[in-house]
Amino acid sequence: MRDCFLVACIAVLTPLALAQKPEMPAKTGDSQPLGSISTDSGLKDMFESKIKAEWEALKNKDKKAYGELLADDYEGVEVDGRGERTKIQALSELANTNVFNYTLWGYKLIPLGQEAAFVIYESTMQFPPKSTIRYSRVYITELWVKRAGQWKEVHYQETHVK
Repeated sequence: MRDCFLVACIAVLTPLALAQKPEMPAKTGDSQPLGSISTDSGLKDMFESKIKAEWEALKNKDKKAYGELLADDYEGVEVDGRGERTKIQALSELANTNVFNYTLWGYKLIPLGQEAAFVIYESTMQFPPKSTIRYSRVYITELWVKRAGQWKEVHYQETHVK
């Protein structure tokens, strides 16, 4: 029944979406299109630095450093299948984190306007020597927003990679 409803919704919404005329951003001389972020301005490096700080905080179980990176309305979804976590839940679980080491790579920044960005990367986590599982590789997406002049992580999603 749910599949029939989904197909019906797609059938109704597809013509509406296709009928939309895309709006071209206004050009203002040599400046960027309105609403975009320049990735040339070191923004990618800034996000890589924030993500590295996030992983260091996880590795070191540093609740203060980790909490400073997350927005108050943060939601994270990890590969453990336990559903979404709020900022409070993520911080309270930090003590049980068993990330021994990690490697980050494949950063991709997708600007979503002047005050939002979507960051994609991969991580290979290494767990303590006596752990049953020693390594886990995950594909990660993060949504960051700029609030009161500070970039904060609003959403985190990881998917297991084999």
